[in-house]
Amino acid sequence: MTASSESPRSEPSDAERRSRKRPAPAATAWHTLSPAEALAAQKVDAEGLAEDEAARRLANQGPNRLPRPARAGPFVLYVRQFRSPLVYLLLAATVVSLFVGEWSDAVFIFAVLQLNAVIGALQEWRAENAAAALDAMMRNRVVVLRAGSSREVDAAELVCGDVVRLESGGRVPADLRLLSQQELAVDESLLTGESLPVDKDAETLAPAAAPLPQRCNQLFAGTTVLTGRALALVVACGSDTQIGLIAKVLAQPDQAPPPLIARLESVSRLIGFATLAAIAILAAVQLAQGVSLLTVFLVAVALAVAAIPEGLPVAITVALSIATARMARRNVIVRALPAVEGLGACTLIASDKTGTLTCNELTVKQILLFDDAGPAVSASVGGEGYHRKGGLDVDGRAPSQQELAGLSDLARSAAICNEAEVVFEEDSVEVLGDTVDVAFLVLAAKLDVDPRGTRVDQQLGMIPYEPQRRFAATFVAGTEDQPGEADGGATVYVKGALEALLPMCDGLDGERALAAAAAMAGRGYRVLAVARGAVSRDSAQRADPAALRYLRLLGLVGLMDPLRPEVPAALRRCGQAGVSVVMVTGDHPETARAIGRELGLGLGQGARNAGTGGEPAVVTGGMLSRAGAGSEEFDALVQGADVFARVEPVQKLQIVQALQRAGHLVAVTGDGVNDAPALATADIGVAMGAGGTDVARGAADLILTDDNFTSIVGGIEEGRIAYDNIRKLIYLLISTGLGEIVLFLLAILAGLPLPLFAVQLLWLNLVTNGIQHVALALEKGEPGVLRRQPRPPDEQLFDRRMVGQVMAAGSYMGGCAFVFYYWCLASGLAEEEARNLVLLLMVLFENVHAINARSERLSAFAVPLMANPFLILAVLAAQALHMAALYMPGLSTVLVVQPVSFGDWLLVAGLALSLLGVMELWKWLVARRG
Repeated sequence: MTASSESPRSEPSDAERRSRKRPAPAATAWHTLSPAEALAAQKVDAEGLAEDEAARRLANQGPNRLPRPARAGPFVLYVRQFRSPLVYLLLAATVVSLFVGEWSDAVFIFAVLQLNAVIGALQEWRAENAAAALDAMMRNRVVVLRAGSSREVDAAELVCGDVVRLESGGRVPADLRLLSQQELAVDESLLTGESLPVDKDAETLAPAAAPLPQRCNQLFAGTTVLTGRALALVVACGSDTQIGLIAKVLAQPDQAPPPLIARLESVSRLIGFATLAAIAILAAVQLAQGVSLLTVFLVAVALAVAAIPEGLPVAITVALSIATARMARRNVIVRALPAVEGLGACTLIASDKTGTLTCNELTVKQILLFDDAGPAVSASVGGEGYHRKGGLDVDGRAPSQQELAGLSDLARSAAICNEAEVVFEEDSVEVLGDTVDVAFLVLAAKLDVDPRGTRVDQQLGMIPYEPQRRFAATFVAGTEDQPGEADGGATVYVKGALEALLPMCDGLDGERALAAAAAMAGRGYRVLAVARGAVSRDSAQRADPAALRYLRLLGLVGLMDPLRPEVPAALRRCGQAGVSVVMVTGDHPETARAIGRELGLGLGQGARNAGTGGEPAVVTGGMLSRAGAGSEEFDALVQGADVFARVEPVQKLQIVQALQRAGHLVAVTGDGVNDAPALATADIGVAMGAGGTDVARGAADLILTDDNFTSIVGGIEEGRIAYDNIRKLIYLLISTGLGEIVLFLLAILAGLPLPLFAVQLLWLNLVTNGIQHVALALEKGEPGVLRRQPRPPDEQLFDRRMVGQVMAAGSYMGGCAFVFYYWCLASGLAEEEARNLVLLLMVLFENVHAINARSERLSAFAVPLMANPFLILAVLAAQALHMAALYMPGLSTVLVVQPVSFGDWLLVAGLALSLLGVMELWKWLVARRG
C-alpha cells in the first residue's frame, strides 16, 4: 500500500486548539479502529498536533519514558545484608556482650558481621536495572509532524496524538496506530517471541481480543522497523505502552525468593527458638540452685555464643562466592548470590524458543524441486543460522549432478530476487535486510552460487514485496539462453507464497503443489515458492506485474528458525537429572509443535524429555485466555502442556505462576523483553547474555554468557554441588555448636564450673572452624550429581538425615568433652588447665569432623584426600593456629590458654579421632536402613 498524501494545512485557530480534549485512554482497542477513527479518537488529523497542544499534552501526561525506581547504592546494599534472622541473633549477642563488658566477644562478632556484609554487598551489586534498560530502549530521536511540518524531537517529548514518520532501521518510540505504510516489515521478536518479520498494514483491522502478533495495524515501542516506511499515530506512551506494562511488573519486588533464602530463614528460626529454649531451661535450673542473677546472665551469654553459629553467614557467603566463580567458568554469570544453588533445585525449566532453543536466524532447511509433472526431488539442507557450513542430501544420499544443478538454479533465482546483503568474515557474518532474503543468500553461499553481478549490473526493474501481493519479483537483462545480451529479452525471478505464484505458472498441477506446501507447513516450515520465466525487455523495464505469466515453478522452500545443535543433548541430560522442560513461545502453534516434536517434548507432565519423541501437547494463548488465569481449567491446561504457542508476555507470567502453584521450582529462560516478567517472577530467571536484551538480563538471576542451553545443564550441576556444600557447612557448624551446648548443659547440671568462656567459644566458632569451612566449600561434586532426582521443593535443610547426623556427632562431641572435663577436674587440675585441654579437644574435634563432613553418605575413607587438598591444608592450618595461640603473648591471655605437653596433645588427639569411628558407624547404620 502506498503512503497517503501529506499536504500542508493552515494553522489551527485558537478555538480549535481549546476544543481539543485529553487523548483517548490507553485501554482503547486501537487495532479495531480505522485510521480515521483513531485520529478522531485522539482529536487530531494526519498533519499532527499544533506545538502548543503538544506542549499542553506533554505537561499533562509527562515524558514518554518509563518510571525508573531509585537504584540501590552501595550503602543500601550493605545494610540489606543485615536483614536476616541469623544476623539479628548475632547483633543481639553483640549488644549483650557489650552490656556485660565482654568487649573481646563483641569485637569478634562485630567483625564477622562486617565481613559478611561487605562480601555480600560486593557480590550482589548489579550492573543494570531492568526498568532503566527498558527506558534506554525507548530513548531515541524521531521525526514528528507538528502542524504539517516535519521536525526531529527526542522520543521522550512524544505525546498521545502525535503523528510520526518511521523508516527502515528505526526503533519504534511508542505504541502506534498505523495511518499508512510502504512495504513495512517489523521485527517484534523481543516483544512477542515471533522469529519472523511481521508485515504491517494500516487498513487491516483485528478483533478486540487479538493477541499482539495479530495486530498488524499497530507498532509497539522497542520493536525495530526492518524494511519500508510508515506514517503512524501515537496512541500510548511511557508506562502505558506494552513495554511499559512489562516495566510495571519488573518494578515490583521479585515475587519468588531463591529457594536457598527460604531454607536459610527456616534454619535461622530453628536455631533462634532452640537457643531461647536452652537458655530458659538452664536459667531456671541455675536460679533454682540459688545461683546469682549476674552469673545466670553470664552463662546465658556464653550459651548463646555456643548455640549461634557465628561463622555460618560468612561460611554460606563464601560457599556461594566459590560456586559463583565455578559457574562463571561454565559460562553462567550469577547476579544474586542466593540464586547460585537455585538452578540445581529447579524441577522444571520453562524455556523461550526464539534465541534460546533456536538460533533466531531463519534458515532454509528443506527444498522441494518441481518438474513439469509436479514435485520431483526433496532435499534436506544442513547447517544452522547464517553460516555457510551445511551440506545437502536427497533421501539420505548426496544429490546427483542433475539434482545439484536444479538446487543451484533455485538458489540462484531466489538470490537474484533479493534485497538483503550478507558478508561472510572468517569468524563472523554480517547481515542486512529481511531475514527471509538473508536465508536465501546463505543457501546460495552453501551451494557456491554468487548472484551479486546479476543482481546489480543486469537488473532492469523490480516489484518489491508487499503483504497484499505476497510475492516479490526482479527483472534481469537476458534470458537463460542468452544471459545479459543488450538486445535480447529479459528474465524475471519471483519468490513468494505459492498461492500467489500458482496463477503465474504454466502447465502445473496446482492441487499437488498446494498439497505439498501444506505438508511442509504441517511440519512447521514457513513455505515459499520460487519461479522463473522469460519476459519482454519493455515489460521488465516497466516492472509490469501483468507480464508475470507462463513462468516455471522451480520448487518450494521450507524455512525455519533451527534448533541450536547442542540443545537436544542438553535436554536429554535435563531428563536424566529429573528436570522437565516446557517450551513457551509467541510463534504459530504448528511451528511450535514441529520444534517441540524435534526436541522430543511429547511425553506429558511428569515424564517430559525422556527421549521417546512423542507428539507434543500444544496449548495456545487463546486457550489460556478463554480458561482465565488462576482458574482450575487454566491450571489443568498448563499441567498438561509440553508447548505453549501464541503466548503473550503476561501469559508467560501466568504460566510460571500456575507451575509454581503445582509445586514446581521453576527456572525460566529467555532473551527478549517479552520474557522479562516471567524471568523476574520465576524461582530462578536465566537470561541469554550475548543475544539477549538488557531488559531480560536485568530481570534474571543468572546469565548465560554463551547463549548456550547446554550451559544450563552445567549450571544445574554446579547448583547441586553448591547446595551439597552448603549442607556440609551447616552440618559441620551446627553439630560442633550442638557439641558445645551439650557440654555446657551437662557441666551446669553436674554443678561444674563453666567448661569454656565466651571468647573461647568464639575462637572455636569463628577462627579455627572458620578456616576449615572455607576449604570445605571447595569440595567437588560427588559422583552421580546429575543422575539423581531434584530434591522435593518443600524439603528443608534440616531433613531427617541432617537432624540425625547432627544429633549423633554433636551428642558424642559434647558428651565426650564433658567426661574429659570432669576427669580433668577430678584429677586435680585447676579450672584454667582443664578448660585449656577441653578447648584443645574441641579444636581437634572440629579438625576430625571437617573430614567427616566431606560426604553425608560416603565413608570418609571413600573420598580421596587429595580431591580437596585445600581442606587438608586448612585442617593443618587450624591446628597450627591454635597451637601458636597457646604460645603467643597477648592472644594467649585473651583466650586464657597455655602451652600443653606433647603427651597431653596425643591423649586429646586420640579422643578426637574416636569421632571418626563413631560417624563411620552412623553412616553404615543409616545405609543399612536405606
